[in-house]
Amino acid sequence: MKTLENPNRTDWSEILKRPTQTVENIETTVNQIFDDVKRNGDIAISKYTELFDGISLASNIVTEEETSEAVNSVSKELKTAIQVAKSNIETFHKAQQTQKVEVETMQGVLCWQEKRPINKIGLYIPGGTAPLFSTVLMLAVPAQIAGCKEIILCSPPNKNGKIASEILYAAQLCGVTKIIKVGGIQAIAGLTFGTQTIPQVYKIFGPGNQFVTVAKQLATKFGVAIDMPAGPSELLVVADESANPAYVASDLLSQAEHGSDSQVILISTSRKLINEVKSEIDKQIKVLPRKGIAEKAIENSKLIYVETNQIALELINEYAPEHFIICCEDEAFFVNGIINAGSVFIGNYTPESAGDYASGTNHTLPTNGFSKAYSGVNLDSFTKSITFQKITKAGLINIGETIELMAEAEGLQAHKNAVTIRLKDIK
Repeated sequence: MKTLENPNRTDWSEILKRPTQTVENIETTVNQIFDDVKRNGDIAISKYTELFDGISLASNIVTEEETSEAVNSVSKELKTAIQVAKSNIETFHKAQQTQKVEVETMQGVLCWQEKRPINKIGLYIPGGTAPLFSTVLMLAVPAQIAGCKEIILCSPPNKNGKIASEILYAAQLCGVTKIIKVGGIQAIAGLTFGTQTIPQVYKIFGPGNQFVTVAKQLATKFGVAIDMPAGPSELLVVADESANPAYVASDLLSQAEHGSDSQVILISTSRKLINEVKSEIDKQIKVLPRKGIAEKAIENSKLIYVETNQIALELINEYAPEHFIICCEDEAFFVNGIINAGSVFIGNYTPESAGDYASGTNHTLPTNGFSKAYSGVNLDSFTKSITFQKITKAGLINIGETIELMAEAEGLQAHKNAVTIRLKDIK
């Protein structure tokens, strides 16, 4: 893990680079697979499932029998844990529900806004080395609350042609309507175009590797919306001498074990803390089952010393982390000053993994600096806002001349006439 001291501002963009491939390196592959799936549907899906996942499937649809077997195989203790997490996620996302917004902008001109669900959504749930059943909760729970009618879940099969039992349990618990064994670029392409077995959806949610991220971005060119560009996981911790070095190291490693292309950063005003955290990382990483993955991620990661909290805050806002942990005596300074972050965790007893699993906030968050412009997934992600208006005769008299003058000034005579013809009848 590289240690940097008071890096020059002119070097910030370079030292804060993510360890990701450029889009150009990935786009060619994504375009080829999209084109193949668009033309050949399930035949192409099967081909890429065999190529990338090493399994040839007679059917890629999860049956009720498979789901039932999976539910029975999940331990009682884990089921209870998943149910607790689901309850907390429901509580937080239900609190985000808003009532109709209604206002009379001027006498006789009534305007209002109402939310409507996105009826057909696709959820992408990564499998591979860490099947993320927690992501099922994070996406399907708010989708249910929002009232989405079709919730299609795609997740890659393992070498035995199965999806992890925990994913299937969480899916049936949260009202997923169809589960399909398909992963990677081909899953996103299937949800984009639709095939004989994969329904076409209106919006795609869920994290993934760099190929999945680029595939989601390509899906938008074909009229399908996405939650956000969510790529490899990342974490930034700001800490001073009030922090517990062992806790800080554990948080950094919790994100490093996600994948070899993950990135973790510690920024501190204390050289002593940086050295202590470094020692703790060396100690804790040795006993991790995913040690190899964490070590590769740590190679891409940095320990940065700065002189003041103000410099630290500016550096953090420039990086725009997905996850941001504050372990400082003056935590309010960072809480009030942060403007670019996906999700914020405050104090020595708020591990980032709480948000990953069970506290209630959503863990599907913008990465790669996109928190400068994107929010994490929330209840509104699954809805659309529709505006309504109703104008009375008196209202049209009040607002009519304004519309006529503006339309005429823009040279749009038919717009003006639409008002004028009504005003003549009223008057």
